[in-house]
Amino acid sequence: MSAIDVWAQVTTERMARRPWLEPLMRWTGRNSDQLFETTVELTLAAMDDASIDIAILSAWHGPEGSLISNEEVAAQIEVAADRFRGLATVRLDSPMEAVREIRRWVDGTRFVGVRIVPWLWDLPPNHRLYYPIYAACVEADVPFCTQIGHTGPLRRSEVGRLIPYLEDVLLDFPDLVVVGGHVGFPWLDELTTLSIKFPNFYVDTSAYALRRLPSQFVEWMKGVGQTRVMFGTNWPMLHPRQCLQGIDTLGLSETQRAAFLSGNARRVFRL
Repeated sequence: MSAIDVWAQVTTERMARRPWLEPLMRWTGRNSDQLFETTVELTLAAMDDASIDIAILSAWHGPEGSLISNEEVAAQIEVAADRFRGLATVRLDSPMEAVREIRRWVDGTRFVGVRIVPWLWDLPPNHRLYYPIYAACVEADVPFCTQIGHTGPLRRSEVGRLIPYLEDVLLDFPDLVVVGGHVGFPWLDELTTLSIKFPNFYVDTSAYALRRLPSQFVEWMKGVGQTRVMFGTNWPMLHPRQCLQGIDTLGLSETQRAAFLSGNARRVFRL
């Protein structure tokens, strides 16, 4: 069964050299040179190897500047427009520039959403600087994608906590679709609470091999999460084939499996 990867990126040298990636290098046995060697061609080969139909490629911008620019992601999409979509990123510390960038890039066809990770800015998602971005996402009718749960890189994890930070956003913007990446561990009770409470809240499994998903998360996938969970890899940190290991042990029905691998993503991102 084919799949859609909702969290991937083609890394640049300026991103791969960041010192906060050091823990991920240790965990994956990679080094910055190997991350920098990631190309569109290698990405497509990895997708083919794991039967990934579409990968959604992220742009990244942090306080230190552009790590993967919207322009670079647009060029990556051009190489294989039938296989790639993009998530734009913006400068969190420049709200009006951020709104203009969303209006410039996010068309719902090539760029299908916006991604900002709170740990990169050390600002929780209920900080006032995010709010113009949320309004622009609602205006563009696209999801806002972020990270939930602990932070693997050498940055604070607290900003990834769901309650109260993300809950405030979901209360203030009931029309905003939010996709939280990286499972949300260790705050899985908060994940369950928000997914019951807010119909526009979704989660992806990026950065996890499926065989390593917490048992509580797997049970959530079979309940309320079956219409809310999407497959992701965090490529090139993890290979999509590696991420799919263990899918047969999850105990998903055929309907749940199809929704998880591609159906929910197609609906949420309108692919």
